[in-house]
Amino acid sequence: MPVRKGTPALLSAGTLCAALLLTACGTPAAPPAPTTTPARTTTPAAAPAPADGARPAPGAPGGAVGDPAAPQSAARLPGVGPVLHASVPDGTSQALVVIGASVDSSSSTATLYSRDPATGWKVQAGPWPTHNALRGWTADHTAGDLRTPIGVFRLGDAGGRLPDPGALLPYDRDDQFAISGTGFLGEPLEGSFDHVIAIDYNRVPGRSPLDRERPLGAEKGGGVWIHVDHDGPTQACVTLQREDLRELLRALDPAREPVVVMGPATEPAR
Repeated sequence: MPVRKGTPALLSAGTLCAALLLTACGTPAAPPAPTTTPARTTTPAAAPAPADGARPAPGAPGGAVGDPAAPQSAARLPGVGPVLHASVPDGTSQALVVIGASVDSSSSTATLYSRDPATGWKVQAGPWPTHNALRGWTADHTAGDLRTPIGVFRLGDAGGRLPDPGALLPYDRDDQFAISGTGFLGEPLEGSFDHVIAIDYNRVPGRSPLDRERPLGAEKGGGVWIHVDHDGPTQACVTLQREDLRELLRALDPAREPVVVMGPATEPAR
């Protein structure tokens, strides 16, 4: 798949390192103590600053994700309430549903659904165990809040330190996806950005995940990716085990206008 870096120049490696402390899924720097799980200061080395996106799918990203135990086929995405489901674009026929264990939990489950015109939504792949942000979820994400944004967001751009595993999405292979240091639980972060998928929260769609333009402003955060799991919570990203992420990369089809629908199970299914 052709690489697409976008028109603006990417930050230099030195600038990326300096900016890392302000990004969602880079190595965190001495975050305040979480409300549920003790956080550890990370020790970043030269890591890129994920740059994620800014455009929720049509409709305000809000609404709640409900119980994941649902039929394999349905007119509405299983586990997703009507308000949040209304934000899924009409043209979308592929959706990754990420449901958190609770509003303050960093553990979640992801399932890829596809929509058939005759039978509705049904499981295409998963469910897979995932991690999300250290402090859980929020419908009003801000930089450094250590919560993953709730909503419906486009998935259109991918990349990583390693070669393209067969993605249908545009894939930017770049050494700037390298990362080292430790996460909140002292776990090594090396390899976390070997493969990533940009979530279009506060980013410009159609550019490499490394692009750092933030249309909503820096205070609203950014760099929200789906990336390789490092056995611990993130700053705002969602993670999948390496082979699960590679499977997802091969499954997501831009012709199906894929989105991620994500939030905690404890939110009312509005």
